[in-house]
Amino acid sequence: MPPEGFVEPVTWHASLPGVIVSAGALIGDGAGGVLVVKPNYRDYWTLPGGICEFREAPRAGCAREVTEELGIDQPIGALLAVDWQPSQDIYGPTARPVVFFIFDGGSLASTASIRLQAAELDEWKFVQADELDRLLLPAAVPRVTAATAARASASLRPGPGLAATSTTAAAAATPQPETPAR
Repeated sequence: MPPEGFVEPVTWHASLPGVIVSAGALIGDGAGGVLVVKPNYRDYWTLPGGICEFREAPRAGCAREVTEELGIDQPIGALLAVDWQPSQDIYGPTARPVVFFIFDGGSLASTASIRLQAAELDEWKFVQADELDRLLLPAAVPRVTAATAARASASLRPGPGLAATSTTAAAAATPQPETPAR
């Protein structure tokens, strides 16, 4: 007989809070530019990527979204940045927080094969880092900046939502870097 207060594992697991998983690719042009896309359903630009499907790993979700949005089969490399965003009141009382993963999408030698997903995107372009703050959602700028710095230094960078208040918390909250795929 299970002890008093025991909850079956399936019931316990179903009661746990969840998060939304988002994955994007930092794709360069070889000259310092970052590829951004303009969704037709929001005011701000973003990196190519999107929400991962149920049970989909972040890297696989990133690759799928890049293929869907840009019409290209771009290799997805090392994890560059991870960030967390609290739930947003505009989505209601059951809104969940979001964990963002940004992967190294390499550089495009040619843009001739880009075919935008017309149902979701209006435009794409390469921009310099100093242009990101006027194009991206303000909350996205630090995580994209962290990903850009991580690519340059070949190390993982946490976004501001994962900033720790102590050295011990920082060590516990910061995922170990993956070996850069170059």
